[in-house]
Amino acid sequence: GRLNADNARFLLLAVLIVLYMLCGAAVFSAIELPTEREAKERWEERLENFTRRHNLSRAELRHFLREYEEASVAGIRVDDIRPRWDFTGAFYFVGTVVSTIGFGMTTPATVGGKIFLIFYGLIGCAGTILFFNLFLERLITVIAYVMKSCHERQLRRKGVLPHDGRRGSGSSEVDSLAGWKPSVYYVMLILCVASLIISCCASAMYTPIEGWSYFDSLYFCFVAFSTIGFGDLVSSQNIRYESQGLYRFGNFVFILMGVCCIYSLFNVISIVIKQSINWILKKLACKCCHRCQRRLFHSRRNVVMPGNVRSRRNISIETDVVNESDTDGRRLSGEMISMKDFLASNKVSLAIMQKQLSETANGYPRQMSSNSKQNGFSGGVGALAIMNNRLAETSVER
Repeated sequence: GRLNADNARFLLLAVLIVLYMLCGAAVFSAIELPTEREAKERWEERLENFTRRHNLSRAELRHFLREYEEASVAGIRVDDIRPRWDFTGAFYFVGTVVSTIGFGMTTPATVGGKIFLIFYGLIGCAGTILFFNLFLERLITVIAYVMKSCHERQLRRKGVLPHDGRRGSGSSEVDSLAGWKPSVYYVMLILCVASLIISCCASAMYTPIEGWSYFDSLYFCFVAFSTIGFGDLVSSQNIRYESQGLYRFGNFVFILMGVCCIYSLFNVISIVIKQSINWILKKLACKCCHRCQRRLFHSRRNVVMPGNVRSRRNISIETDVVNESDTDGRRLSGEMISMKDFLASNKVSLAIMQKQLSETANGYPRQMSSNSKQNGFSGGVGALAIMNNRLAETSVER
């Protein structure tokens, strides 16, 4: 049933995520571990040379370095930097909190600050996530409107849609225009391009001002916009900048736009991943089990199955749970379909049944012809046929 399909989808996703993490750990370990070992060897040599040159013990030097690490956590650096907790610094900090970036270069050190952060972040993060969701809805609306306009222009060029915008009654393409929705893959492509443009423009600003390489700037943009927030590179931390006010405003705008676009892109990619999981589950399912299941449900005479199952080639962005809707989920699992699908797939049978019920209720003789037997209701199948027979008995009693 539907619950079993959801459980299978959940378990498959969990397995894929674990495998993805294991592969990522292996790759990062192979790339970064040699560099870490080389850096540790160089540091040990420097410590040895420093203690020998200044006649210090390794224990005293390590104690001093631990004290500096504690000062570094509080925001103290060797080079001059701006105060971490002035108003502009605090505003930058709360921006990283509510956006869930959390660089880690500034953290509250007092008990009062930590307690306030818990309640402040609880409301702020929830409100910002709501803002991102509303932004995604409006962004999808704009993209859908633009793509629908382009689709209408293509239909007008082909001559299917009149230039005055009125629909022709004989054209199926025009009739489907009202319910037309953009494909999730097109929306994903548009969001990818938008995120790339914002990242490239932001990197062009960070490279000369922060003194980073262009690649490091792109790396910072992804880490910040995706709300990962490692904290190894953090913008707007120097004590002085050229056009400082303008730069901080641009930094705020780029981070806001980047987080919104990447968040929207993550949501769309999750839809694609969900469809990929559904495809994998279909491929892993045993064909023999499907045949047995079909035989089982066809043998149940009181279950009405749909006549035609439509193939869904284009996945719509507004139907982000494709193959999880009530109709498609029931069709795939073999459960009883809804009344809407019943009416759509059994119009002829319902028309014949309605005629028979009307004739029986009005007292007309009930004819058991070969045509009436073929419709499947005159033989006493299902609750509707029982009602039909009851009406026939009432008419006989009269």
